[in-house]
Amino acid sequence: MKKLGIVILIILVLLIAVVLARNTIAKNVISAGVKAITGLDLNIGSMDVGILKSIVSIKEIKLYNPPEFSDKLMVVLPEIYVDYDLGAFLKKIVHIEEMKLNLKEFVVVKNEKGALNLDSLKVVKDKKGAPSQEEKTKKGEFKIDVLQLKIGKVIFKDYSQGKNPKTIEVKLDIDEKYENITDANKLVSLIVTKALMNTAITKLADFDLGSLQTEAGNLLKDANKSAQDVFDKAKEEGEKAMDKIKDILQPK
Repeated sequence: MKKLGIVILIILVLLIAVVLARNTIAKNVISAGVKAITGLDLNIGSMDVGILKSIVSIKEIKLYNPPEFSDKLMVVLPEIYVDYDLGAFLKKIVHIEEMKLNLKEFVVVKNEKGALNLDSLKVVKDKKGAPSQEEKTKKGEFKIDVLQLKIGKVIFKDYSQGKNPKTIEVKLDIDEKYENITDANKLVSLIVTKALMNTAITKLADFDLGSLQTEAGNLLKDANKSAQDVFDKAKEEGEKAMDKIKDILQPK
């Protein structure tokens, strides 16, 4: 009996340790995941992983440029909110039911040597937004049901003409909703495209947005198709249900 009590105590201590360390563990997992998708380092200011609810609140997120750029930051996100499917995660499937992504600043930098920080993004390096078959998200392993994307502004800094950069700031105030996102790599293409497509920064930076636009377009096309499939399936089930009701109500 005494041994059983010791075992229970050890289990309780381990559970408490896991609960207390959950935020640190989640930070490391998310940072590693973003590194794999973007190829860049990420820093998270704070994170709160719900204990009873499958909700994660991440604040003060910073995505860093490679060391050859004097400007350290590429992206500043004050907050990301995630409501995920715990059962799917336990099966190693990333299923996010709702994500709110608030991107305050997107900074495009051309350094003294004329190199562009955008070219360090993995989706750009991998054949300009066309990742190899091995790197594509496997079907069913990643899904965001609803994505609320906000982008505040994009800034372009050109150091190629001297130490004092030529700076252009474009206010965007984008606030859009997307559904059925099923590819993490194309999601990065979508964010970059939305941030740059209606600005002159691509021309000033001499950056070809075409391939990323194609990837973003394919993502939205797949998302719309997925949504239409769900609608068609629901309509089909509804028609079957109506047929059954008619059979019951029709006198024999």
